Amino acid sequence: MAHLAHLEQTIAAPIEFEGIGLHSGAPVTMRIMPAPAGSGIVFRRTDLDNFEIPAISRNVAKVSYATSLMRQGVLISTTEHLLSALIGMGVDNAIIELDNLELPILDGSSMPYVEAFLRVGIRTQRRRRETIRVLHPVEVREGDKFIGVYPGSGYKISYAIDFPAPIGNQKTCVDLAAEMYGTIIAPARTFGYKADEQRLRDMGLIRGACAENAIILGERGPENGPLRFDDEYVRHKILDLIGDLALAGRRIEGHVVAERAGHAMHTALVSRLLKDRKAWELAHVPVETAPAREAVLSKSAATAVTPVLAGI
Repeated sequence: MAHLAHLEQTIAAPIEFEGIGLHSGAPVTMRIMPAPAGSGIVFRRTDLDNFEIPAISRNVAKVSYATSLMRQGVLISTTEHLLSALIGMGVDNAIIELDNLELPILDGSSMPYVEAFLRVGIRTQRRRRETIRVLHPVEVREGDKFIGVYPGSGYKISYAIDFPAPIGNQKTCVDLAAEMYGTIIAPARTFGYKADEQRLRDMGLIRGACAENAIILGERGPENGPLRFDDEYVRHKILDLIGDLALAGRRIEGHVVAERAGHAMHTALVSRLLKDRKAWELAHVPVETAPAREAVLSKSAATAVTPVLAGI
């Protein structure tokens, strides 16, 4: 299996999405565009004079049911699904324009982004890719909740969750270096309990949630099944975690372990890791490493991912 490409990448052509925000319910048009090497991921509010907010840790705002970015009072909300797809598919540089405060929820997963990237193609750039290589453990604990990152090759994530019935305990482990993101993580959708719906709406949340963009859980299980995976819930938590860790600014080289964590702990780990300068180093991906399999796929390969959904 191929490993991470040694050169940075961007998308080959602009992509446009329209939809509504999961929490705001507000309509939004979003355009993802190619960006120069070394520029990273930058959000741009076209409704506010093209104000830009880089997707980096110091711009993390309130974090509860979604991960938001803020700079000089300007907000970008629910960034995690798109950031997850970008990191998962090896896209280092992109400009994301949107005309409202919240990204579109689409189908509640990252799959629409993956399919779009493959449809237009992913282009290699003339700059060597850097990773954040973990040298020493960094951990965040909060009661029975925990997340830590440890030295290791590749980008491995182990996640365990414990939710009320009908979810219960689930755990799984993935390695992004194996380049299976588009197959085993991207299709996993966000989820919520029907019993919590009114309370969350009263809090001004999930105004855009519906059966088309989230798994709705009743007492006996999903009301809008079937699931795409038996363990779709924990896979979606990994999807969220990948997106939140993208705020480190580069892909991580190490092993992340999470138990009962969430957006606040995910982003707290990024902040703590970056502040502990002895815990990591910037490292170049070796030149002799072969290009990532998914990262070099283009229009002709877009159909290769689509059957993943149809067969689940």
